[in-house]
Amino acid sequence: MTAEALTRPGDPCRAARPVRIVHLGLGAFFRAHGAWYTAHAADADEWGIVGFSGRSRDLVDRLASQDGLYTLITRGADRDTIEVVPTIMEVHPGTDAAAWLGALASPRVAVVTLTVTEAAYAAGPASVAARLVDGLSARRQADGGPITLVPCDNVTDNASALAEAVRSEAARRGQAGRRDARPGESPTGHVGRRASGQGDTGLLEWIDASVSIVGTVVDRITPRPTPADEEAAAARGYADAAPVVTEPFSEWIISGEFAADRPDWESAGARFVDDLAPYARRKLHLLNGAHSLLAYGGLLRGHVEVADALADDVLAEAVEEWWEEAAVTVGGTTASRADYRGALIERFANPRMHHSLAQIAIDGSSKLRVRVVPVAHAELAAGRRAEAAASIIGAWVAYLRRAGADLVDACRSEVLAAESGPTGDAPRRLIALLDSELADHDDFVAAVSAAARSWDRGIPS
Repeated sequence: MTAEALTRPGDPCRAARPVRIVHLGLGAFFRAHGAWYTAHAADADEWGIVGFSGRSRDLVDRLASQDGLYTLITRGADRDTIEVVPTIMEVHPGTDAAAWLGALASPRVAVVTLTVTEAAYAAGPASVAARLVDGLSARRQADGGPITLVPCDNVTDNASALAEAVRSEAARRGQAGRRDARPGESPTGHVGRRASGQGDTGLLEWIDASVSIVGTVVDRITPRPTPADEEAAAARGYADAAPVVTEPFSEWIISGEFAADRPDWESAGARFVDDLAPYARRKLHLLNGAHSLLAYGGLLRGHVEVADALADDVLAEAVEEWWEEAAVTVGGTTASRADYRGALIERFANPRMHHSLAQIAIDGSSKLRVRVVPVAHAELAAGRRAEAAASIIGAWVAYLRRAGADLVDACRSEVLAAESGPTGDAPRRLIALLDSELADHDDFVAAVSAAARSWDRGIPS
């Protein structure tokens, strides 16, 4: 596969762009979202991206063979729109430490964007934090100047979560440096000798002075691509081994100060706000929470895709009940929530998106922790029963009983151990993996247990 296979007569020429953005996580969502916004910015020609994979070497090889080009298939309810996205200049596997350190040390680079997962944060993202601190240490040693980190993940207050992880890792290395110093010798960062920056006593202070971390809310449904999507691109004249399919809707809300320059993302539709919290709650609880409900409930009722699950009247009613319960945490006006819910129904019902319920069901132990648990706490604190939240968690418990060895979850061993113990105690043990306080609430545990039994029969409680 070559880059020429992705261009046709009349297509815009792919111009070389200076690499000024480093991105970690080359999956479909980033290529439908952050890379797309950068490509559509008014100053796009000034912002090239070097991308690093999180896990997949195969994706890197496919993109590298196409010089970082790929087709973005925007799938509306009635037709596809296809474009070639030209912003990724280089791609590297996540294991290429030399390329990573070199990219972060470059004074031309001003922004690092990340697309990881809820699971990475829920498990304590030591590996993500370590990679970032490695790069920041190399930048400090090279006098690369200020830089901004932009997490683009479904995590409540993702800026604070990332800042805590990075600062903790930098502090740990500083403590190691103080222990390693010889009497009468000033400890140094050792960055020139150790790529990891272990023992860098001044790194935390440099990060506090030179690194900004801004928060985001990101939203664009991006199903896992299939061979049929490659065929769809080929039918339009593009040969692509790494296409991306997405929906017409896209949202990027950003809050915080950038330490250096940045792309003109607002010209591509991004919004800069003072307070992210209302947007984050709206997305996590209404969109993502409903997705989890449709995933577990839909799979238990024999559905495969989101649109099919939403067309099921039983599940559609359960979604509406969840939205009514979650409204308390979302805030905003009744009219604004109604508009958002209406837009979600339209998006979920798109019959051509083919959004797999099994894909959404992955990593439930971390997703439910941020999507459903806060609503349960708010309801119980208000003296209500949190019935819809209990129903979603109950659907997850019932789904786990059927998934067995096929379960895909970052905390798989812990989940399977909790599920496989004495049957009567399994719901409480599983709830404890999500939140220990909820596991101590006997009435809520009973509601989850009842919901799980009901979902076993394919009927929400």
